[in-house]
Amino acid sequence: MAMGQDETQRTDREAQLVRFTRPEQTFPALTPAEIERIRHFGEIRTYADGELLFETGKPGPGMFVVLKGHVAISQRDGLGHVVPVIDQGPGQFLAELGQLSGRPALVDGRAEGDVEVLLVPPDRLRALLVAEAELGERIMRALILRRVNLIQGGIGGPVLIGPSNSAGVVRLQGFLTRNGQPHHLLDPSSEHDAAELIARYSPKPEDWPLVVTAGGTVLRNPSETELGRAIGMIGGAKDDRIYDVAIVGCGPAGLATAVYAASEGLSVAVVDTRAFGGQAGASARIENYLGFPTGISGQALAGRAFTQAQKFGADIMIPMSVSSLDCSRANGTFALALDCGDILRSRSVVVASGARYRRPDIANLDKFEGRGVWYWASPVEARLCAGEEVALVGAGNSAGQAAVFLSGHAKKVLMIIRGGGLGASMSRYLIERIEATPNIELLFNTEITALEGDEASLLRRIRWKSRLSDDEDSADIRNLFLFVGADPATSWLDGCGVTLDRGGFVVTGAQSEQNQGKLVAPLETSVPGVYAVGDVRSGSVKRVGGAIGEGAQVVASLHGYLGDAAKPAL
Repeated sequence: MAMGQDETQRTDREAQLVRFTRPEQTFPALTPAEIERIRHFGEIRTYADGELLFETGKPGPGMFVVLKGHVAISQRDGLGHVVPVIDQGPGQFLAELGQLSGRPALVDGRAEGDVEVLLVPPDRLRALLVAEAELGERIMRALILRRVNLIQGGIGGPVLIGPSNSAGVVRLQGFLTRNGQPHHLLDPSSEHDAAELIARYSPKPEDWPLVVTAGGTVLRNPSETELGRAIGMIGGAKDDRIYDVAIVGCGPAGLATAVYAASEGLSVAVVDTRAFGGQAGASARIENYLGFPTGISGQALAGRAFTQAQKFGADIMIPMSVSSLDCSRANGTFALALDCGDILRSRSVVVASGARYRRPDIANLDKFEGRGVWYWASPVEARLCAGEEVALVGAGNSAGQAAVFLSGHAKKVLMIIRGGGLGASMSRYLIERIEATPNIELLFNTEITALEGDEASLLRRIRWKSRLSDDEDSADIRNLFLFVGADPATSWLDGCGVTLDRGGFVVTGAQSEQNQGKLVAPLETSVPGVYAVGDVRSGSVKRVGGAIGEGAQVVASLHGYLGDAAKPAL
């Protein structure tokens, strides 16, 4: 007996599901009762055969619950390639993480036959996730898993074209990966389409990679901000909106503030110049954070917090830099000047800008940054080190985590330590693991003296010497990782009245001369309404757990300040 259309579609869909991680949780079916609970969050829409419900590269209108008919999901990149992804029918819902904030769709959704859906816009979707706890958990898990599958499958997002080991490719792959953005790479040495595009645009090596967006726009080695704008990651500030709190920095402290403040009803904007997670987001594994006995990567920990912040309605602007803070409080608000020229206004400010990687005094260091010199160790950089000998400088926990991670990819990790041991700056469990790893070699009381490269400015050799003698040595090493601490990212606070200590960290609480003799919140700066949390704060413990704790703690102070500011003057 021949199968009917419904049976054929069901069989095809089952075959499609095999491609996905945890398919039952990635594409769960809603019961009629669950659909009824969703109805008052959305509205009925109908689509004719062949009509697009959502389109790659254009802002997604929200989550669709299919009531009648079928919707074909397909990937379409800027090179014109279209690949079927999955077919969704009655009881299925169409959305992924981007729909929490109305970001551009990463795939196409086209009606197959007449289709009736329930459309839940982004703001109502966030309300649904909060109001319907059990159902919201299932939907949220599916949204997360769908993004994971898109990333793992290279489905959606921009196409990067260039040699896999070129500095531009590594830079942009790292940026997209740390921000959870799907993308895929075409190497002209092995991909015909990539070679054709390279020939058509005739880029110089400094133009690599070419980046093709979903709309077909071609960018030549764009900056992170240029790429972020081109793929719809960010928009400017909303001129007519005044937030309750603006958070500068999207590391653990800033994310914790965003999650707790937004979950308690405050309107929140978060700005970061590079990626969510900050330096912690680049950690290969964090094993001393409460609740994760087997450890968790910094990317995974930060990614969960980033999703939570969006769930509660925080507006997150990445990549976006703040150039200055105006504390004159005209009309009762602070004004933050953004690098795009917009002004972000808020009733309070939380400084969570953390610290920037410290650059040791090595001649020509900047020449090799991104060309063999790295300040973090992610899977992108680890791929370049496969089977090679690498060097790593540093003695803190970040350096230890990176050394252990890289030892699983590199032939040998040469760990160069300026001091005479690790005990003063590294957790004991990491020291023991390093000592037990046979391909990690420790060089104490040693410092790098010179870097050498080739005509393409790629690192090829490093030199070092003992601090206790005149002994010098060198090795052919193409990848050097620097974990030598960080300096506070506070230059944007110049002239605004916020007090810094001699190291440039933000002074808070009674430590500030302006606050002495006053009853002030422990995390408040010398300017009322401006607070500091995490690594940027003078006296902080410089640990992920401490930063998250401060981010949660400051929300109580924000409520107090905002409540007092709203009271009429007597």
